[in-house]
Amino acid sequence: MDHVPVLADEALQWLDPQPDGVYVDATAGAGGHARRIAERLGPAGRLIAIDCDPAAIEMVRERLRGFGHVTVVQGNYGELPAHLDTLGIGNVDGVLIDAGISSVQLDAPERGFSFQAEGGLDMRMNPAEGLPANAFLAGSSDREIFAFLREYGDVRPARRLARAIGRAARAGELRTTTDLVRCVQDALGVHHRVPEEARTVFQAIRIAVNNEFAHLRGGVEQAIDRLRPGGRFVGIAFHSGEDRIIKDVLRRASRPGERRRPDGRVIERTPPRVRLLTRKPVHAGPDEVARNPRAQSACLRAAERLGAEEE
Repeated sequence: MDHVPVLADEALQWLDPQPDGVYVDATAGAGGHARRIAERLGPAGRLIAIDCDPAAIEMVRERLRGFGHVTVVQGNYGELPAHLDTLGIGNVDGVLIDAGISSVQLDAPERGFSFQAEGGLDMRMNPAEGLPANAFLAGSSDREIFAFLREYGDVRPARRLARAIGRAARAGELRTTTDLVRCVQDALGVHHRVPEEARTVFQAIRIAVNNEFAHLRGGVEQAIDRLRPGGRFVGIAFHSGEDRIIKDVLRRASRPGERRRPDGRVIERTPPRVRLLTRKPVHAGPDEVARNPRAQSACLRAAERLGAEEE
């Protein structure tokens, strides 16, 4: 069955690809959004499809086979300028970031992203970089585990779970996703079902392992910097923390800024860089949610780069 990306129509509406434009799908995933952008481009247009996951890269290359104006790049969108510089591309007409986990990862139990299927406790979006989740947890203190459980998953009771997870990880007892689910069950005294906390614990650990929030903030800021006047940024988030980051970066960029001396005197005033196109997040409609329940939590925000005369 053909992969249908979340908020596909809305993303294309706000990105508004032009036939001769240059666009970046910074989180290509299974290639759903990327293909729709590619279909809008003419011979003079160009699409750069980026993803850090090698499995996604293979899928995108296959899905976009036949589109001669597409370049597929394996890398992190938190390093967007470096990818564009390597390709000899300056500013672009649009950037799409669809944050968080993709179906490429969720549909592979051996990757360790899902608490609903058994697999090795890895959770790395790029298996060639960083530590797998079990080693990451074994090297983290209970205080560090508590901090990211609360910040990335709003997990409660985070302190009790952090102690249990830290102890099990350091003892080498967290080898699989099933081990982690069992650890959560034991810590909460719930054994007849998988508690809701398992989902949020997996989410928080995944975000921490991949340093997702830092990459997202950097990616949005860099995307704004590389937009041409009139160019558009579209961000889709599934997690409240992701949405807060996108909203914060866009709102700051839409307001005048200033640099101050240590004594408080203003050195320089800077004009706003973007115009907000969406004052409130755009959500999936009831028909899409009925077809794909994952769309229920999706939030889309968009902004347009201002020209020098508008700043």
